[in-house]
Amino acid sequence: MSSLAQATGPSSRQHKRFWQHLPTVPEALASLLRTIVVALFLLTFVLQPFLIPSESMERTLLVGDFLLVNKQILAPAGAPWSLGRLLLPYRNIERGDIVVFHHPDPPYLVKRVIGIPGDHIRIVDNQVFVNGAALAQPYATFEPIAPNPFLQNFPGKIYTDPNVDPDWWEQMQSLVHDGALVVPKGDYFVLGDNRNHSKDSRFWGFVPRNAIVARPLVIYFSLLRPSTTDVQTATDDKLGHDRGISTRLEKFARWDRIFKVVH
Repeated sequence: MSSLAQATGPSSRQHKRFWQHLPTVPEALASLLRTIVVALFLLTFVLQPFLIPSESMERTLLVGDFLLVNKQILAPAGAPWSLGRLLLPYRNIERGDIVVFHHPDPPYLVKRVIGIPGDHIRIVDNQVFVNGAALAQPYATFEPIAPNPFLQNFPGKIYTDPNVDPDWWEQMQSLVHDGALVVPKGDYFVLGDNRNHSKDSRFWGFVPRNAIVARPLVIYFSLLRPSTTDVQTATDDKLGHDRGISTRLEKFARWDRIFKVVH
């Protein structure tokens, strides 16, 4: 067979078809641009990553959890990302929702909504009552601490905790009726799931509706970080014999929490 025949054989034709199906430079740039636009839309209007820095939401959210939050579902009217309502669903805030909201320090907090406007909130021996009925709270954790009447019985009659904001304490007195705190219109009462280690509405007051910006969706990664509120136990002295790759990977992240839905 001649060299010309070899050059026009099946392999040569396949090679030619391969190059014919590759996108041109303009097509590749257009595809990249579409990907960037979609990613920017999602990050601007829908999703945003957050890192959990404290223990206040244990055991629901742990220190080192990375969250993707939905900025659309609870977006207040007038928020820049509320434009996404034309494409995505929206609903009102409900009791039990975990929410991300603006706060003076730090700029964002994540807590669970316990009371909505009009609710009467009372805590007796760590049990939350809403409108006179005991609230089921399987998510709540009560780690041992020194007795603190203000945390375990709310609203308090005496100013007993120096961490309580004085302005909030004064405002609270006018909102207590028959031993229960009444949540005003447009405000929400929030608590951390780690009740004994959470600075929340008990300490600084309500969360305004327009401060709530997102709802956590999923844990997309979780670094293994110790909790300062846990009782620390001594480890055995292995002198570094456990420093294999598998052990280091195991101690690097909580692999079983990746893609865990938050609720």
